[in-house]
Amino acid sequence: MKTARLAYVRFAQEAGSWSWRGEIARKTSRALAFMAISAGLIALGLLTGCSSEPEKPAEQAKPEVKGPELLTARSAFQKTFIAARGWNQDAKPYRIESIATSDGNGRDGKWAVWRAGFASATQRLAKTFTWSGSAADGAPSRGVNPGIEDSYSPTNASMQTWDPQFLKVDSDQALATAQKHGGDKILEKTPDTPVTYVCDWNHNENKLIWHVIFGSSRDNSKLTVSVDASTGEFIRVEK
Repeated sequence: MKTARLAYVRFAQEAGSWSWRGEIARKTSRALAFMAISAGLIALGLLTGCSSEPEKPAEQAKPEVKGPELLTARSAFQKTFIAARGWNQDAKPYRIESIATSDGNGRDGKWAVWRAGFASATQRLAKTFTWSGSAADGAPSRGVNPGIEDSYSPTNASMQTWDPQFLKVDSDQALATAQKHGGDKILEKTPDTPVTYVCDWNHNENKLIWHVIFGSSRDNSKLTVSVDASTGEFIRVEK
């Protein structure tokens, strides 16, 4: 019996030893497997990071370059008139003039820049407003650009205000009349001649007059023709 008990104890001890060793083996195996998987993931990440190229920033679309907007005098005047009435409710025009730029030549009655002068009798102030649709270097920014205020006297003959309803003839119509009185010959002989425009009130004749200028200004014009801005009738050749 004693021998049997000793054998049983030895068997139990060995079984316990085997169980403990098996548990250690299992834990060791799991640890080694976890370490192998981690090492593999790290290696894969490094490989992916080395082989992949950095993302290129998306190319931004270039802004579209807007061409010039050419208008006849009346269309541009309407834009400046709205701005002038915002400045002073009693503002009335005393002059409209085209501003020559490299955007055009005025031979269709259109320019990309027009300037209009307005005066307020109650405030005794004058102010210019310039409309621009130009893309030329040095031109005013697009839209209506207000000028600075200046003093105004109703007795100033060069700044006689007039009612906008008198302006019934547009710049292209005034050009058509001027063409019939020498303008066509000027442009036929020198086709690069710009045509500029000034509209103001003639207090002697009590008329609103278009001055169609075949040249960049009155001082260097080859021909200037006066046209009635209310009827479109030819008045005279100024030069």
